[in-house]
Amino acid sequence: MTATDDALEDMTARIGTELGVSDWITVDQAMIDGFADVTHDHQWIHVDPERARAQSPYGGTIAHGFLSLSLASRFVHDCLPPRPGQVMGINYGFNKLRFLSPVAAGSRLRGRFTLKAVRRRSDTELLRETGLTIEIEGRDTPALVADWLGLMVFAPDS
Repeated sequence: MTATDDALEDMTARIGTELGVSDWITVDQAMIDGFADVTHDHQWIHVDPERARAQSPYGGTIAHGFLSLSLASRFVHDCLPPRPGQVMGINYGFNKLRFLSPVAAGSRLRGRFTLKAVRRRSDTELLRETGLTIEIEGRDTPALVADWLGLMVFAPDS
């Protein structure tokens, strides 16, 4: 039996279960400003605290939705370590993605992962669908929910 077979068997038995919850990470104004610089999205609701305090319905700046989403790559490392024989993981896309609640500057976020599906793509590849919820500390409504697809690639001889 190969590492791909072992992973498929184990993960199939875990469909519908929670795989893990990440550590919290603070999304501060410096992180928001850095993301704005990288993405060239300097909309005032993100980068102008004084104007956002005075004019926005949120009482201050909020993180870009895509900043919250991008933290999924950090959160997944807390919860889904590589499987034996796995040589890489590749983002494959999303089946669903919804931004549900704004993330105020200074908020803490974490990722919660649930295994939704797994299927073999080849002798060395598994496609995993993971339910992702990015939670905001102290809030009932999460920042976002998504069905995230990841390609797990295994060594050919494992």
